[in-house]
Amino acid sequence: MNDHSAKISRQAASEAETQQLAADLVRAIKSGAIIYLYGTLGAGKTTFVRGMLRGLGFTGRVKSPTYTIVEPYETDKFDVFHFDLYRLDDANELRQIGLETYFDGKSVCLIEWPEKGSPILPSPDLVCYFDIIENGRKIRFESFTNKGKEILTLL
Repeated sequence: MNDHSAKISRQAASEAETQQLAADLVRAIKSGAIIYLYGTLGAGKTTFVRGMLRGLGFTGRVKSPTYTIVEPYETDKFDVFHFDLYRLDDANELRQIGLETYFDGKSVCLIEWPEKGSPILPSPDLVCYFDIIENGRKIRFESFTNKGKEILTLL
């Protein structure tokens, strides 16, 4: 394990608990971050994004950008970009939407199905793995940068 790697795991028995965990996580972010979200369909990734946005005070509608690839949100603390790459056929399509403009170091970029954007996506600060379990969801967090480790330390 390298010096910026940390791992923690949490369980959420309901959508409300998933959103609360997400709100706690986003409050631990001091400057922008790149966060990958892995999990099967229905595992809670978009619910988690909704919780992060609610934690930042966003009260509008939060939808999965399955067809638009990216959905932008403005909050008082960060710009948040929610990517859903599920329908992406070729990672090069990301270049057509000006991918590099989203990863400015100040924004929070949340990426569902990041494996479909490889190798074009920048490396994550933090990865969240969502597993459906008998009594809800298990969410595992792993940091890949010092920024990611700091976020997990504050969670």
